[in-house]
Amino acid sequence: MKHIFIINAGQNFGHSSGQFNKTITDTTVAFFNKMSNVEVKTTHITDGYNAIEEVEKFTWADVVIYHTPIWWFQVPHDFKKYIDVVFTEGHNKGIYHSDGRRSANPDINYGTGGLMTGKKYMVTSSWNAPATAFTMPGEFFNETSVDDGPLFGFHKMNAFTGMTPIKSFHFHDVEKNANIDRDMIIYSQHLQHQFKY
Repeated sequence: MKHIFIINAGQNFGHSSGQFNKTITDTTVAFFNKMSNVEVKTTHITDGYNAIEEVEKFTWADVVIYHTPIWWFQVPHDFKKYIDVVFTEGHNKGIYHSDGRRSANPDINYGTGGLMTGKKYMVTSSWNAPATAFTMPGEFFNETSVDDGPLFGFHKMNAFTGMTPIKSFHFHDVEKNANIDRDMIIYSQHLQHQFKY
């Protein structure tokens, strides 16, 4: 039995209702619910959470799937708080033990103290920015991908816990040119390629 933990970081704030990330989350849950050998747990951060229970979900999971919008080139404030609270609670409780260094030689092995080795994670992100902002010469992100640019620290955070990545999926131009039906079809195809249980 595979254990999938899905986190919806969508928020109702400003001009965002969180509906797009709810749709992504619902699509992901529906995808895995069709599989007889998969069990799913979810958290919608804005519904509230208990840090101890969230740590238990992380340690239970074989795969953690994060769904997050990007606000001002970072994850939303409630999601960042969730990470700070839950990962701190997870110290010596299944998420991480230390930063991995030893006092005998503190210059090496930083980032190797995670306790989630063998687990995987995947992230989706949703952007107002078009995909071309990351790929076209002279455009805003200087031909730097979402994963190597704005989400570099997010990926390192997960690496610090010991998890390894499954290929990300990024939704672009969702404010001005959203096509939810098309996007969910393409995203579902991504899930089919990545998860063959």
